[in-house]
Amino acid sequence: MNDSRPAEPVLLVAHEANGVVCVTLNRPGQRNALSEALLRTLKSTLADLAADPAVRVLIVAGTGPAFCAGHDLRELRALPDEEAARGLFELCGEVMLALRRFPHPVIAQVHGVATAAGCQLVASCDLAIACDHARFATPGVNIGLFCSTPAVALTRNVAYKHAMQMLLTGDVIDAETAQRIGLVNSVVPTGDLETHTRELASQIASRPPAVLTLGKAAVQAQLGLDEAAAYADMGAVMARNLLMAEAAEGIDAFLAKRPPHW
Repeated sequence: MNDSRPAEPVLLVAHEANGVVCVTLNRPGQRNALSEALLRTLKSTLADLAADPAVRVLIVAGTGPAFCAGHDLRELRALPDEEAARGLFELCGEVMLALRRFPHPVIAQVHGVATAAGCQLVASCDLAIACDHARFATPGVNIGLFCSTPAVALTRNVAYKHAMQMLLTGDVIDAETAQRIGLVNSVVPTGDLETHTRELASQIASRPPAVLTLGKAAVQAQLGLDEAAAYADMGAVMARNLLMAEAAEGIDAFLAKRPPHW
């Protein structure tokens, strides 16, 4: 008898308290490998959430035993030609850029493994909290496929020599090492991962969203500038920020020794 049950969605979206939204990769049987369907769904969902005025902080998580094991290798092997492969990797790059350009802070909640494009996903988020059993790697070199696109995000998060050791050896690093080299912000006991992530998200969500949006965009923009140009641009950003109602209220509250009312 045919099973007529609807297929599980590849991405779960939960609107939580205080403007926190959690998007959860939902291919647990494939360790949340980034299929084309999942990438397209994630891209469209990020666009929708970016336009939603109620959103303040985004969490990226995964179901099952892993955060994300990278691209779906069976799908990669089935691609008919170089043009199709290029299209898939371009789609993945668009998703990673959408996270970098998302107007609000993005936190990766990492458990299990985050490998190849899964490690790229972690590196593309603004912050990352890992549980103590999380593991990270860019192991493409072990199967003859250098992690070139994950290298884009990885080398923008950690020092060159750390990144190259991961890329050239394919070795797995533990959560503590990932924290030491700057790939994740903190490591917490497995049972505390969700609680700790939500606490951080709630803390950030309590800050004025217009200021966070301005600040994240400005930080991203100055990364490609030389130091003098970066100071010039960021000085202009601070001048605009100073004239915002949120800054006026925050400074007045500080001087009056009272909590700000945003």
